[in-house]
Amino acid sequence: MNWQAVATTLKLASATSIILMIIGLPVSYWVAFSKWRWKFLVEAVVALPLVLPPTVLGFYILLAMGPQSPLGRSYESFAGHGLPFTFEGLVVASVLYSLPFAVQPIAAAFGSVDRKFIEASWMLGVSNLETFFRVIVPQSWAGVMTGLVLSFAHTLGEFGVVLMVGGNIPGVTRTLSIDIYDQVQGLNYSGAARTSAMLLIVSFVILSIVYGFNRKVWLFAADRRHRQDV
Repeated sequence: MNWQAVATTLKLASATSIILMIIGLPVSYWVAFSKWRWKFLVEAVVALPLVLPPTVLGFYILLAMGPQSPLGRSYESFAGHGLPFTFEGLVVASVLYSLPFAVQPIAAAFGSVDRKFIEASWMLGVSNLETFFRVIVPQSWAGVMTGLVLSFAHTLGEFGVVLMVGGNIPGVTRTLSIDIYDQVQGLNYSGAARTSAMLLIVSFVILSIVYGFNRKVWLFAADRRHRQDV
């Protein structure tokens, strides 16, 4: 087992998940409550990584980070080195690639919040920001947790985007998926099998927790509504 690749993968998945929570909450709120007539265009852009081949997405991200792009030049003047083939560039690419896995479940949870609670908060003079954190988020925590866990799990198995943007630098950008590819290329099938089995088990456990958690939340909500009706 390549523990250096394990550490890089966990570090990348953790950083990506945290950033996606910071970005995903306001984006999900806007998607759920915006009345803008062209909102579907933004939703399509957010969902684009779901259907776009990872190599294509990685290619465009690589161009956007390149030394000739405004982003690339700005980052290089600030950090002293470019974004491509660095861990920082890998984080940017992973955030864009996993964005729909965070935004879609959170936006769906925000949209299912009973408007009566939101309007009651406004009538009591609570600001939009306070209403968001005191009313909307607490009633959507199952969706928020789902977005967090899914974005983490999705980052664990990234390959195409990671390879295009980060390359294969040991200790910097070599993740578990790339390590499996290297092992197969080197005909080390037993090593590839062990690493693949670990990722399979981890992914299965994560998804089981998400589905089990959501099932308990829905059963609890249904039971509470039943008691209120009675």
